[in-house]
Amino acid sequence: MGDTMWELVESTADVHPDRVVVADDHGRHLTSAGLRSAAEVAAAGLSDLGIGPGSVVSWQLPTTLEAAVMLVACARLGAVQNPIIPLLREREIAHITAEVGTDLFVAPTVWRGFDHATMATTLGLRSWTADYETALDGSIAMRLPAGDPAVLPAPPTDAEACRWIYFSSGTTAAPKGVRHSDRSAVASAESLSERLGFGPDDVYPIAWPFTHIGGIAMLVTALRTGVRLVVFDVFDPMVTADRMAVHSPTMFGSAQPFFRAFLDAQARHGDVPLYPRVRGAAGGGAPIPGEINRELVEVFGIPGVCGAYGLTEFPNATCEWFDADEVGTTVGPAGPGVEARVAGGELQLRGDQCCLGYVDSSLDAGLFTDDGWLRTGDLAVIDDDGRIRIVGRLKDVVIRNAENISCTEVEEAVLFHPAVADVAVIGLPDPRTGERVCAAVVPEPGATVDVATLAAHCIERGLAKYKCPEQVVVVAAIPRNPMGKIQKDAVRREVLSILDG
Repeated sequence: MGDTMWELVESTADVHPDRVVVADDHGRHLTSAGLRSAAEVAAAGLSDLGIGPGSVVSWQLPTTLEAAVMLVACARLGAVQNPIIPLLREREIAHITAEVGTDLFVAPTVWRGFDHATMATTLGLRSWTADYETALDGSIAMRLPAGDPAVLPAPPTDAEACRWIYFSSGTTAAPKGVRHSDRSAVASAESLSERLGFGPDDVYPIAWPFTHIGGIAMLVTALRTGVRLVVFDVFDPMVTADRMAVHSPTMFGSAQPFFRAFLDAQARHGDVPLYPRVRGAAGGGAPIPGEINRELVEVFGIPGVCGAYGLTEFPNATCEWFDADEVGTTVGPAGPGVEARVAGGELQLRGDQCCLGYVDSSLDAGLFTDDGWLRTGDLAVIDDDGRIRIVGRLKDVVIRNAENISCTEVEEAVLFHPAVADVAVIGLPDPRTGERVCAAVVPEPGATVDVATLAAHCIERGLAKYKCPEQVVVVAAIPRNPMGKIQKDAVRREVLSILDG
């Protein structure tokens, strides 16, 4: 089916032109042939804006048909595309676009009350924006640049060149740009295509950001297997799960908040099955608690969660169906074409979906071993049957709603509040989001600190809302080692002791 992303799109459109690849909740859909045509029109529109092979296009679109088309349009041009999750704001966008050298920024003019166009102007970005606020009428018209495909240059043929830059979710204070080729980006779908058993009768709803590297993985899986993706630009736990039911999904995804919403929707609906065709649940992004998995099995009669483990640097390294008692104890064996080993306690990986390295090449030395294996930063054990168990992580992050949040980044923002003398940020278990951001705060003498005040302060400093502290625990001091580094285990013990009373 070809080596490049565009060759995959073309071959699928030739073989299965009428097969629906992606639909939305507004009555629109794209077949394989329709996706190819829409992408060519958008690619021509980008070309009219001066974008060509090697140009850097940063795009911040919600999970809509336009996101899938934009992804393929950039692949058709041979541009270097930089998908950005829509929740990121000025601070992150300034860092990302400066690092990649953005030639064009594509976004909604306004989306969910945030003015992306003004942000682009403030940051001095050359941009193209469109109206994503007006209700759709069911037409197939794309809210993207448009032009005549006859002017397009020949499609790219080099599958090894850097064509994608995804930014890590923030395991350090400044997220790192991860470089991928067509070959590595397409290979990110190998485990999903093989292990999930998708076929043309399957329907998989998506409400997570399509601009994650999981977006390209699921689109490739849809092109290869025939599963129909249904995209939702907004996730509301009280509404979206019911709207998804209209599309008769066969697979749930993909993290704890979504699974909880499906369970709650079924409970509201009563004894009549709300999702009669569902056959499984695909996890990813964060560990799934065993009790959630068992509830999914009991309520929906499915075999359990099919968990996937991966990194932006090495997506979907594993994918396997789990029994209820196994969830949280293993991430399964390495996927097709993936090699895994443990060295010095750290999980290391090798395979086609491995990234090319970072935009900042000075960071590559810490990413790869001398013999070419990717260092995950996760502590693991590989059992005799080849199953990988993650036993800890070296990265100081909170995983909230499957998003990695840098504790360091949040700490830096909180420390600028005049009422805060010292702070340590940790993740605490949360039944709906997986983990919540908890700030252990040492107040200045006589000062008081609360969640609302800190959240408003962090947003004012440019921190995305989802990264802000959700809980504040006042402590007398932040324990540190002789080098001044926060001892997070000690902080966690003290916080839990205070919360337990």
